[in-house]
Amino acid sequence: MNAETQQNLHEQLARLQEALSTRQSTLLFAHAGVSFVLAFILGGATGKLFWDSARAPYVAWLGLAVTLGLAVYGLMRYRQGRTVLADELVRYETMLELRRRLGLDNPTALLPR
Repeated sequence: MNAETQQNLHEQLARLQEALSTRQSTLLFAHAGVSFVLAFILGGATGKLFWDSARAPYVAWLGLAVTLGLAVYGLMRYRQGRTVLADELVRYETMLELRRRLGLDNPTALLPR
């Protein structure tokens, strides 16, 4: 490899490492998990309100709306997280290939000659 090609590969590697330094998929999956747990808890409380009353109180209908909203939000974040994760995995594989081409994972290539 000539010096210019190697410089371009190092720049591309630096950009990929910068992009992969923050994992957006982790945050999206955390939002989805918290939303599902809250929806489950609020859904149980709302179900109890519906079960115990002869007429459904307004609070129960409000709780049902919030529960459904949280569940939909959780599903949206989960799907978005899967999409972002797939992109992150592709970029990670590209980064590993760049490291192999540059010889960064070969300890003998890093020794002084």
